[in-house]
Amino acid sequence: MSGATTTGGAPAGAAPFAPLREHLREAAEEFAGAPGAAADILAGMVDDVDRALREPVEVVPVAHHSPASALAMARRLREKRPRVVFVELCEDLAPLLSELHNCRLPVALQAFASRPEDLPSRGDPLSVVAPVTEASAEYQAIAYALQTPGVELVAVDRPVDLVFQWDARAEAAARAAGAGARDGDGNGDDDAAERAEEAAGLHGGAVGVEIGDLRPRFADLERHLLHRGRVRHWSEWWDQYVEQPLARADHDTYRQVMVAVGGLFRRLSPHGPRLAVDEDRERHMWRRIREHLASSGADPSECVFVCGAFHAASPVEQAGSAAGDGGFAIPPPTPTQWLYGLIPSSNSAIEAQFGLAQGAVSVAAATWSKHVSARAVRPFRLKGQKGRAAAAAKRPAVPVPAAGPDPARLSGYLSAPPALDPLDEAELRTWCVDIVRLARRNGYAASTADAIAVYETAVLLAGLRDRARPTPYDFQDAAVTCIEKDTVPGRRDVRRLCEILLGGDRVGSVGYDSMPPLARDVADRLEPLGVDLGKRTVQRILVDLRADPELEPASRLLWRLRRVLPDQVVRPIAGACALGDRSVQESWDVSLGRDQRSLIELGYEGVTVEQVLEQRLRRAAWDPRATAASVLEAVEDAIVLLDSPVLVAELGRRAVEVLAAERSADGAPEVLRRFRALVAHFRGTGTGLPAWCEAFVTAGYAHYCTLLPRAFAEEEAGAAQVAAMLSFLFSLESTALALGCDRDQLELAVAQSHPEEPAKVALLWAAQNRVGALSRDRLRRRCAELLSNPLVVPSYPRYLSGFAQALGPVPELAPFVVEAVSEAFARLPDRVLLPWLPGLVETLRKDAAAMMPTLVREAGRTFPGRLEALDAWTPPWAGTGAEAVGPGAAPSAPGGGGGPAAELLDRHRAPCSAVAALLGAEGAWTGPGAGAGAGAGASGSPAAREAAALLEARPGASEAVAALLGPD
Repeated sequence: MSGATTTGGAPAGAAPFAPLREHLREAAEEFAGAPGAAADILAGMVDDVDRALREPVEVVPVAHHSPASALAMARRLREKRPRVVFVELCEDLAPLLSELHNCRLPVALQAFASRPEDLPSRGDPLSVVAPVTEASAEYQAIAYALQTPGVELVAVDRPVDLVFQWDARAEAAARAAGAGARDGDGNGDDDAAERAEEAAGLHGGAVGVEIGDLRPRFADLERHLLHRGRVRHWSEWWDQYVEQPLARADHDTYRQVMVAVGGLFRRLSPHGPRLAVDEDRERHMWRRIREHLASSGADPSECVFVCGAFHAASPVEQAGSAAGDGGFAIPPPTPTQWLYGLIPSSNSAIEAQFGLAQGAVSVAAATWSKHVSARAVRPFRLKGQKGRAAAAAKRPAVPVPAAGPDPARLSGYLSAPPALDPLDEAELRTWCVDIVRLARRNGYAASTADAIAVYETAVLLAGLRDRARPTPYDFQDAAVTCIEKDTVPGRRDVRRLCEILLGGDRVGSVGYDSMPPLARDVADRLEPLGVDLGKRTVQRILVDLRADPELEPASRLLWRLRRVLPDQVVRPIAGACALGDRSVQESWDVSLGRDQRSLIELGYEGVTVEQVLEQRLRRAAWDPRATAASVLEAVEDAIVLLDSPVLVAELGRRAVEVLAAERSADGAPEVLRRFRALVAHFRGTGTGLPAWCEAFVTAGYAHYCTLLPRAFAEEEAGAAQVAAMLSFLFSLESTALALGCDRDQLELAVAQSHPEEPAKVALLWAAQNRVGALSRDRLRRRCAELLSNPLVVPSYPRYLSGFAQALGPVPELAPFVVEAVSEAFARLPDRVLLPWLPGLVETLRKDAAAMMPTLVREAGRTFPGRLEALDAWTPPWAGTGAEAVGPGAAPSAPGGGGGPAAELLDRHRAPCSAVAALLGAEGAWTGPGAGAGAGAGASGSPAAREAAALLEARPGASEAVAALLGPD
């Protein structure tokens, strides 16, 4: 940029600022030793001031939430009384301004789009907020225009749709007001998480727009200013070197200084996408100003343009009421449907969203109150609002004499030192006394000596930092040093107490008349319960439907609000509302007054809570990522909360479609749980299963039969998923067969399953037993073989886990599972059982925790209830043939149908005993002829030599013995 830009044909360096311009250029050249960029920048700042002051439409540069800007605006509006006020605000937010009189500041104007179309979005919905505080120039302009007859208020900034269109050209520009500024504001505290949480509660992920985002975009410059100013963050530098001096300046000096500062920051800004967006905004605003002047015929001299100081120094060709459009075209809006309203805001939310230091907005509010009361500045306020400046607003204003654009004002201001306000000493003493009193209330051992120490330390810090007087930030540092020391006795530290002392985290609220229809409907319907949306505290609501049955509709509304609002807004303490479970006494914690934003944004989605809930259930059911379990959840909510059979049937049909399209068994447990509850509900009401439930049964039967073999084989599918599939098939088998399903499909699916994981193997055996393909005796022998194989014993707990999970689909196996566990404890030796036991407990707790109560109840029925009866107790499964199977023993007694190998061994007991002695196995023969030839196996070395010779001579017998001892 250069100072040669012209506006309305006048040269930028023309009088009356030519002497000042040359003086700054000469000073810069003398300092640098040669002409260069510094001289051009300083001279260009004067050109910016000259250009802005020569504009027929008076440009009033401001900074966001600046009390100095608000004071200057209030004085200028009372002096000039303009007929048209142009304000830098999204033009489609202007209709909301008339609702501010129903609110308590701070609040935020909001534009909300639940379904953006053709807009870049990191996630739905999109939201844009423009916070308004009492200590802001825009509020003074709004209040003046709305309450003065014959005054027009025109918002000229880009609409919210263009906020996302233009910022899409630079991905980082969408976070320019937050992330970039916050990185350079490091205040050294650990409160970032708290501020981010506060912002999320009030502004959420909204994009913030404000008037006058005035901050260096050149990082090296900001670091230099912070270092030379001996401050920690930008907010403190601005308050010390710009805010406080300008609060005492006259209007012309204020305008010249603000334009100069804005021009300096602009000239040092890097050329990039963000600056290009700012230039387009300036072209848009001046085009709207020219259009309004042309259509209304207003005199430019009777108009003011309230904009950020950064934009007041605009060098674009289209800037100015006499300029042309220069080929600039405003893009058309997208099809996105934007909804508008007011939401509560707070000081901490504004600080977090716009990268200000913690407590900066509270300090600004305290500064505003001080100047309003001390300097008799009568601010503009909307009727019906209450605030700290209400009393001062009734005081007469001190007239300010009019003055022309004198360049000597700017020269004198830049060269004169700041004047010390005599009221600051008394103010500091008051702060010191009050902070000690507040600290004692919060558990600190503070005294009068600490108040004196805070005072002296604040003065000392101001001197070390080369300040004429202590600032609120010096006072905060002094209070932390002198009072907090090394411990914080309560929830609040001293820095937070200082913020409370200076004004606190003021939180706004939206009045009843400015709420959307849904919020007003909620307030009216909850009135019988005593819920007051104006209270910011958590309200405890007690409901006794037995004594007051007329409260049933209000109670239902609370349950619906709990479904559509965040959990902390409407929270049940006691009571239930579910399928088959409706309590008659309820207790609630309701914070609708504190969380107005959630309720207001809910009003953007519909007229009533029921309409919003129905829309959300449909949206969840038809979401591309919807699962059968999530759709069944929507069905359950529709039954419990809406009582709409048509909606239930529609969602049920959608559940059938989603289930048939699933290709994995991941959601099988949740599908089983929810569908069982729905079936029990419909059968309990006596109406029978609806058509969609029958279709879900038939579709689920065929679907899970198809998926069953693959689920058994795949490692991704766990045993819990397979057990849920089997539970669905077996528990609803009779219903499925009655509806025309074929049982052969289930039997074929079980036959085609070949798992390898032990838990799934046990599940398959249980399924085979359920369909009749595996008898209980064969299942018992398989378990005995597992215990007899030392290579399988370490993985036996996983088999038991599978059997425990099989109690869901095959509950009649409970006695057998107790038997399997008991046999393991009875037959395994201690050297194997003790290391094996922790693995069993951990496996059962992790994989089969839901089935353990069933298993424990069955064990309680099986085992004796008294310890003395245990010795004479005989297991129910005794005599079934399993007791003869153990480590080193045959699976059944000789002659008991053990097969040809067992008969061969029975006829040749002596060689068998010799082989047993050779292998080191111990045992005794049972049955007829027991003991015959028993001593042959105990004859020492001759018997061993005879056994070896016998094995070599008869290899067939050795193979039979090997088959008996193990399958491998």
